Amino acid sequence: MKKFYKSYFLTAIIVLIGSLQLSAQAIVINAPEPADNPNLAGTSVWGYICAGSGGFNEYFVNVTWAGTANSGNQFILELSDANGSFGSPVELANVTDKNNTNDFDIGFSIPEDTRGLGYKMRVRSTDPVKVGAESEAYNMFFMDITTNLNISELGNGVPPGTVCATGPITLQVDNIPNPETYQYIWYRSGTLLAGESGHTLNVTQSGMYNAYIDYGPNCTGSGNTDSNIVDVTIGGTGTGIAISTPSQTLLCPTDSETLSIDQTDASWSYQWYKNDTAILGAIGTTYTVDGGVVGFEGDYAVEITGTGICTERSAAVSMSNPGSFTVTRDNPQNIVVLPAQQQTLSVSTNASAPTYKWFRNDVEITGETNNTLNITEEGTYYAQITETGGSCGSSSKNSDTTIAVSPASFEVVVDYADNYTSCVTTSIILEVVTINAVATNGTKTDVTTDLIDAFAYQWQKEGTDIAGQNGKSISLASNQENGNYKLDASIDTYNESSNTLSVQLLTSDAVTISSTSSVYCSASDIVSLSSSLDLTTEIYEWQLDGAVVSTTDISLDVSAAGTYRLVLDRDGCQLISNEVTISPLDDNLITLEPSGSIVIPEGTSRTISANGGTTYRWMDANNAEISTSDSASITEPGTYTLIASIDNCDVVKQFEVSILDTFKVPNVITVNGDGINDQWVIPNSYSNRDDVNVIIYNGQGQEIINEFNYKNNWPQTSTAFARQNMVFYYKIRNASEVLKQGTITVIR
Repeated sequence: MKKFYKSYFLTAIIVLIGSLQLSAQAIVINAPEPADNPNLAGTSVWGYICAGSGGFNEYFVNVTWAGTANSGNQFILELSDANGSFGSPVELANVTDKNNTNDFDIGFSIPEDTRGLGYKMRVRSTDPVKVGAESEAYNMFFMDITTNLNISELGNGVPPGTVCATGPITLQVDNIPNPETYQYIWYRSGTLLAGESGHTLNVTQSGMYNAYIDYGPNCTGSGNTDSNIVDVTIGGTGTGIAISTPSQTLLCPTDSETLSIDQTDASWSYQWYKNDTAILGAIGTTYTVDGGVVGFEGDYAVEITGTGICTERSAAVSMSNPGSFTVTRDNPQNIVVLPAQQQTLSVSTNASAPTYKWFRNDVEITGETNNTLNITEEGTYYAQITETGGSCGSSSKNSDTTIAVSPASFEVVVDYADNYTSCVTTSIILEVVTINAVATNGTKTDVTTDLIDAFAYQWQKEGTDIAGQNGKSISLASNQENGNYKLDASIDTYNESSNTLSVQLLTSDAVTISSTSSVYCSASDIVSLSSSLDLTTEIYEWQLDGAVVSTTDISLDVSAAGTYRLVLDRDGCQLISNEVTISPLDDNLITLEPSGSIVIPEGTSRTISANGGTTYRWMDANNAEISTSDSASITEPGTYTLIASIDNCDVVKQFEVSILDTFKVPNVITVNGDGINDQWVIPNSYSNRDDVNVIIYNGQGQEIINEFNYKNNWPQTSTAFARQNMVFYYKIRNASEVLKQGTITVIR
């Protein structure tokens, strides 16, 4: 009996899927499943993928589907990202010759950057367009590295057997390209270090360390990426090195001090550090700190390394300057000297008892001994400040230089204040962004900060002054202001014109179009498009699917289906309307539920519903109107007509209604040859009908009859029954539903 129900329901599902395909022209694509590789011996259905170079990257999936595919259809196998998302799927393979094959295998290779635990696959079709079900998640790894890793402290590719350090160290993978692009598994003395997946490891505990590239739970072991083992001792006994006490730690600019390690060994290597940063080339037992070098101040230490000893760094020694002072230039770096005008330079300092000297072009200016200097000519200026009262005695510093120019001309640059796109931006501000002083040799000096407020301005449009626009910026907010703009700027005897900026602002107007219908019924049908604006004074064009169809019609009579829009020219910019789509009439836009021929029991009614129209008229077999809503109640047999309107188009649908015979389907027949009840005779509403399917199963669930237009002729002989009271099962159905089902007992 269990076998019967399994077969019974399988048959029901197959018939249901077939019915859906016939009625809706649908296509159903199941999730792809791992399949055997026919190019390998034996059975090789995969459950995860550990691919690699050298041709070891060929896999297969099985694809099943149901429905109807068109001749130009492609089936495309796609791969998700490592998290199972198909936001940007990767195409693995496609086939074009399986449109009549509902069960086939596809071969594929995974991309070389595939590494993760959550990859999924799916298949989609192109004609009709359908995205299939997603597979379950799989581990997939392309193992491009399949050789042993090397880990070391120095990152030099040399595998250290042991490392001894007085404090934490860093181990790193150092023998593969771009090690940071992989995930790793780290172990300490055989124990997994949870959460450590980078190519470097901060080691704070003693132990034996090694690493693998993480190729997931199934592939890591076959990747052969296990590293060397490094035996690390942290907090080992050091030699107790130190820096010998220096004779002085406060250095004046004329002082220097040589720092030295308090013990040495020929087998040791040395490295000096300043503020925990290695000093380039400082690898001896001593290091000299020069007080005359700017920025010498800091904390100095020395580190030793060597075979059989722990890496050890000494305590730091602080070196500083007791007499350091600062000098600040108070004026801008670049200034302009104009005719009959002077500029004042100044410096400030925290030096003790300072004295001042001023220099122009590296030549001292006699008599200028204050912290300020008035200038009237171009040149490069700086002040020299000498501290006379500090603990280090007399020392001097120069201020930063000031470049003074007496320009041959000025360059005034204007630009858009914000992002600007022609015919997109609706408002914009133009402003001065740079003022350069231009020397006779063409050298430019940026003097914007100093002079932007000193110039007098006049904005121009198309070469004509704009009344009242005398600021360093101008605001434009209307397409009526479109044009070419520049700025005249003057100061003293200089009169300059800026670069020119073109402004094409999008109009704030809007235009909409509408149509008398959204459906184009036939060549004789008329659908008109019209605009919300008066087009008599406009320059415009009507477009169909982006191509021009008319530049003269105020109202456009549609002659083809497609997407229409209106484009107006507004001061060189396009003003684009909304889009109106006119569709060709399609009878399939109107659907009936239920569809096909309808059988109702005698004395009952059935409601038929319609979808897709704007209005409806239902007519009975006598052409009398029975409903104007989207449904009608049917009680009598005959041919019924639905007239559905889609806008100004009519679609006519007809359907047949028949009455179900009232006598029952027999559940017992007697095959004794007496001519009475020897065969299974069913009502006329079920037999001899091309649209009714009769199926009979034996006790094992096997079909023995499956036919349309059943002739009431089963069984054709009584010898087909081996024993008394055999039970059979039947099902009577049409394309959309089961009409009757039950048992048949055969008595001999």
